[in-house]
Amino acid sequence: MLRKIAASIFILILISPNLFSQTILQPNFGLKSHETLSIKKIETDNGKTLIYMSIENRISGGRFCADKNIYIIYPDGQRSKLNSSSGIPVCPDAYEFKAIGEKLDFTLTFSPLKPGTKWIDLIEDCNDNCFSIYGITLDSTLNRKIDEAYLSSSKAKPKDAINSFKRILDGTGKENLGSEGILYMNIITLSKEAGDDADTRQWYGKFLSSGCPRLSQYIKYLNDQGIKY
Repeated sequence: MLRKIAASIFILILISPNLFSQTILQPNFGLKSHETLSIKKIETDNGKTLIYMSIENRISGGRFCADKNIYIIYPDGQRSKLNSSSGIPVCPDAYEFKAIGEKLDFTLTFSPLKPGTKWIDLIEDCNDNCFSIYGITLDSTLNRKIDEAYLSSSKAKPKDAINSFKRILDGTGKENLGSEGILYMNIITLSKEAGDDADTRQWYGKFLSSGCPRLSQYIKYLNDQGIKY
């Protein structure tokens, strides 16, 4: 009996590093500070979290760097600080782009994500031109549904896309509250583009009372796009 127990523990130790392994390709998010900044994929396991990113230069003489103070922000507000970065200089050193349209790929490494984490924010805490990405969705099923809704939008089917985003929002639980921003934003902007002012106004009001994290930043974005009620 003791040998069987010991063997079971040994097997558990061997397989446990893969229990929380996960790869999310191009995760959806609610809002970002830099238009051409993107997340290519996020890999997580018991040893580390790797965030693969890319940014495209749009100006002559463009420069970019990553501050050492970059954090993953969890839904409960807890912060996980950047452990290391690769492919990008640490500020004040900066990468100097050679041409407009050039892309810089880089990787940020953090401690393992807490098991069960459905969404995070990624924040650079610095003094100038800092980047931020809010409401990064780590739920594979939710990402797939959002991708499908975007596909309807890209096929010039705004009503189908709006209804898809509404259904996704109806099925979103409290644990995915940080992912609600992207859903509300799409419902509101697509309704506005479709010329449905009543629906836009209604969902704008719902968004204001939603309690969604980073709500003030989302509302500012909408206001800057001329959507305000």
